[in-house]
Amino acid sequence: MIHVENLTKYYQDLCAVDQVSFDIPKGEILGLLGPNGAGKTSILRMLTGYLRPTAGDIHIKDYTIDKDPLEIKKLMGYLPESAPLYRDMITFDYLQFIADIRGMDQERKASRIRELSSLCGLDEVMHKTIGELSKGYKQRVGLAHAMMDDPEILVLDEPTSGLDPNQIVEIRDIIRRIGREKTVILSTHILNEAEATCDRVMIIHRGKIVADDTTDKLKKSMEGESLIRLSFQGADIPSIKKTIGPIEGISEIQFGEKEDEFLKVTLVCRSSTDLRGQIYERIKTTDWVLLEFRREIQSLESIFHELTKEN
Repeated sequence: MIHVENLTKYYQDLCAVDQVSFDIPKGEILGLLGPNGAGKTSILRMLTGYLRPTAGDIHIKDYTIDKDPLEIKKLMGYLPESAPLYRDMITFDYLQFIADIRGMDQERKASRIRELSSLCGLDEVMHKTIGELSKGYKQRVGLAHAMMDDPEILVLDEPTSGLDPNQIVEIRDIIRRIGREKTVILSTHILNEAEATCDRVMIIHRGKIVADDTTDKLKKSMEGESLIRLSFQGADIPSIKKTIGPIEGISEIQFGEKEDEFLKVTLVCRSSTDLRGQIYERIKTTDWVLLEFRREIQSLESIFHELTKEN
């Protein structure tokens, strides 16, 4: 349904999006995942026609962003991170206003507002001014706005930003219900939100795609990798490298700063075998005091950290 090829965006000398290519099939919920400044919002703004790409092509159905920007916009509903709402308007009046802008007839307008009020959980606040509403309800109003003319594609930029945990769960449930019928693209830097909501995640770092798959397949691709966290007293870096470094399966030894004679060590292990037994046997031959010893299996969080760390 959506085909993006070599999409690039420069802001003067800054390359925010660097030759990104991907496809999104109909009916998929895709999460753009990345740290702040990774290029997620720029990608969404180019997809919706809000920003013009510096280079690259965007094809949506039979349209291209260069030749058919209005036709593409008709297919989309867009909720930016800060929903542009009129705070002085009553919620019901605001939704009527949006329906009028979209050219809906009276009968369709009334039925659509009822549908969206129920779907987005707005029944209790339809009589209140938008300025009175909590951030969570404002996001719901923005979502209803984006969905007013029943678009085929819904684009959501940080839809749960600034919400409390209960509101996050509520918005997440709404997105999942919407995703049964529509193609949804959302950006986030909240890992558990992407894992709970999205069919597929695309991790963006410095304008490039560094991973693109389902969360299960991403974890499976890193299967056999684990981190072992240790903390020692009375050990030094050269002796740790000499004692533990030769163990087969340890690909990297990372050292933290020494604090109060405690040295923190992280072992990156690329082995399907649990190496803790071998490591402990080596430690027993020394006079080090072992204060911490634990193994972490790769999670989406650790994969994200590994793919987006600055070095």
